[in-house]
Amino acid sequence: MKYIYIGLGLWFLLQANYGCAPSVKVNVDYDRAADFTSHKTFTMTDIAAKGEVSQLNAERIRNAIVQNMKTKGYTEVGADAADLLVNAVTVSKTKTSVTANNNYYGYGGVYRPYGYWGAGSTTFSTYDYTDGSLIIDVVNNKTQKLLWQGVGNSEIDSKPKNPDKFIQYAVEKIMKDFPPKPGK
Repeated sequence: MKYIYIGLGLWFLLQANYGCAPSVKVNVDYDRAADFTSHKTFTMTDIAAKGEVSQLNAERIRNAIVQNMKTKGYTEVGADAADLLVNAVTVSKTKTSVTANNNYYGYGGVYRPYGYWGAGSTTFSTYDYTDGSLIIDVVNNKTQKLLWQGVGNSEIDSKPKNPDKFIQYAVEKIMKDFPPKPGK
């Protein structure tokens, strides 16, 4: 019984931290021939100058990426000395979702010799939403070759209650498998 309470407590803690934050779908691709173990330093590019992001969110994204890279053992240095350039771009699109619901009823058909009867209607509903993506690129600074790319995508209904925590969560999820393990 004690474990059930601990499990429920953890679930409520996660809900409190991320609220009803949108889920983030992640796709990652990387150069399978690249040796990621030879890179030890990085620098960030100017996020605010690219994409569709406010200055506040650009700083949140930058801080989350820098923290993530440092946690993984990389050292932040100036652009001239960095092994890796890390770039982040945001993209948002307004999309429309259409659903159809029907409420037909009746009986009959193949197994009913006296025919089919019924009635009903189909209703269509539309829903507008914002589809947002955060793209993180890691580039070899010497060759300018893209080594790794992570894309996080989310359907955004409204602003998260705590954008700092949500952006940190999204960056962590996108960069979870960076750098790729050798042989993967």
